[in-house]
Amino acid sequence: MIKKKEGTKGLITERPALIVIDEAHNLEAKVRDARTLEFTYRGTCRILDDTLQILFKQSADNGLLPQFKFLKRCMGHIFKQVETDLLQTAKQDNDRIKVSEITGIPLKRGAQVLKEFNLSLSVLTSKHEREIDNLFEAMNGLIDLFDVLAGVQDNYLIWGSNTQREATISICPKGISQFLRYSLFNGKTSVILTSATMCQTGETLEEQYAYLTQSLGYKGDYMERQASPFDYDNHTMLYIAKDIPYYNHQNKVGYLEAAYKEMLRLCNLTDGRTLVLFSAKEDMKYIHNKLKSEKLAWAVHVQREGSSQDGVIAEFRGSKGVLLSTGVFWEGVNIEGSDLSQLIIFRLPFPVPSDPVYEYKASLTKDPLNDVFVPDMLLRLRQGTGRLIRSETDLGVLSILDSRLSAAAKKDYRDKALESLPFKKVTEDFRVLEKFVKEKEIQLSVK
Repeated sequence: MIKKKEGTKGLITERPALIVIDEAHNLEAKVRDARTLEFTYRGTCRILDDTLQILFKQSADNGLLPQFKFLKRCMGHIFKQVETDLLQTAKQDNDRIKVSEITGIPLKRGAQVLKEFNLSLSVLTSKHEREIDNLFEAMNGLIDLFDVLAGVQDNYLIWGSNTQREATISICPKGISQFLRYSLFNGKTSVILTSATMCQTGETLEEQYAYLTQSLGYKGDYMERQASPFDYDNHTMLYIAKDIPYYNHQNKVGYLEAAYKEMLRLCNLTDGRTLVLFSAKEDMKYIHNKLKSEKLAWAVHVQREGSSQDGVIAEFRGSKGVLLSTGVFWEGVNIEGSDLSQLIIFRLPFPVPSDPVYEYKASLTKDPLNDVFVPDMLLRLRQGTGRLIRSETDLGVLSILDSRLSAAAKKDYRDKALESLPFKKVTEDFRVLEKFVKEKEIQLSVK
């Protein structure tokens, strides 16, 4: 879609009869990722060096060098500022943080110099045509970066992160819904969006699909939500740990310690065979370090770096232990049978309010909690809880170690969360849970 919008040939056939997008709850994030430009200091210097080399070959103009040195000084200043912001604000590697105002360098002059060099690139004729085209595109990205930092362009979001242990600046157009409306939904081809977790609570179909349709710019028909084929009524129970203190930065250790004790009690109840889903890597590391010093009746596994998790899943299944995980394990993991008998959600997966993407989405509504943060959390929660029951014969327990969901907390989103999940048996009493586990013979008979 992006290629076609830019006037080049798309990767998919020019005249598809029908477009079906599965896992459509991820479409906004995937489009945003595809339209995001990322910059590192080393990467930008490489672009500038390659551009200088090509232009100097053509013109042998010694006046080019001081201008490129000026641009590199600008880049050094920008990335030094971002590194400082990351040290002060980022709590973990994948945090997206605000980039503070860049002062002390002439950003508009930098953008002008870049535009002049790009004009020189555009008129070059050479056998290295592809290389020149790639540099032209990369320099256009740098121009956009300077314009965004200078406040000349306000239709972009900008953030800093520690991608691959290197300070990275990212920019992305704000209008994802406008892009999809123009590129996908207003075409002549019919489009079907499908996913197990697109709907929220609501009386009408429009209300149930509202969060996703607004994010995607979708206008069209809705299908009734389909019921799960699995017997959640008889095969599962949802347990909410009501006595754990709320998580906040002042009481972080208090929460983690209380949640850790409850987690141990729950893992012992099902003799391991538990997948623990964290929404923060730092929480997972804290719990993993505590588990290392314990004498446990079950093995502990932790998610590995990288995309493929098949190895650690196989080890988990073989040992019938406990697997600590985050990120990719919230979706797409399929562990059927009694090897997985409990799923623990460590903390409700609310997005970080200071994340620039969610801050922007929140700025578009009068009620950010109910229009953005709760719907997004429910979408992720439903994806995560879907890891537990994967076949008609599966039995299991879902435990949530976040007392904001307890009846006593009186949070408005408790009813929405319970309505959006298929679990009908809900308890906050550990003894009721214990009885259910024994009745359904979820505990292993042989220790």
